[in-house]
Amino acid sequence: MYLKVELPWNVLIPPENFDAKGVMLQRAIIVRLMDGFAGRKATKDHGYFLALTSLTSIGEGKVRQDSGGVLFPVVFNCMTFKPFKGEILKGVVNKVMKQGIFLTCGPIENVYIPALTMPDYEYIQGENPVFMNNSLSKIEIDVELRFVVMGTKWIESKREFQVLGSLKIDFLGPV
Repeated sequence: MYLKVELPWNVLIPPENFDAKGVMLQRAIIVRLMDGFAGRKATKDHGYFLALTSLTSIGEGKVRQDSGGVLFPVVFNCMTFKPFKGEILKGVVNKVMKQGIFLTCGPIENVYIPALTMPDYEYIQGENPVFMNNSLSKIEIDVELRFVVMGTKWIESKREFQVLGSLKIDFLGPV
């Protein structure tokens, strides 16, 4: 699900980014905020960070004694993407195995759909393995697929979600 989130953050500006008029200061804060935002992949609470949409406020800076830089508290709005149990999503298959399939869904790189949760689909082994049903619908690499989220797991060390999916609901499968 796409979410609009308002977040507080601290931006550290080194002393060389200051000028007498303060015009460069605002630009430096925005550039540093965007750099920090781009480097932060995701959080458990908010999901994957997609886009910084607006800067709401810049607080009063505090000089850091150790570096001479100034720390500014800022508040900004951004778009995030977080998977929720029961949600219907669309992804692209990138691996087919006898036990199930792996796909990507937007910024989520680890979506697993076990073969047991793909009713009516049968695994067909070969050079390019596929899952196929009686109506000749194929699930193979690069196929776009609608699935339901059965569960999610946050992996702190990788700063990403793992998702378990299923095709056990009507109107799910290849698009």
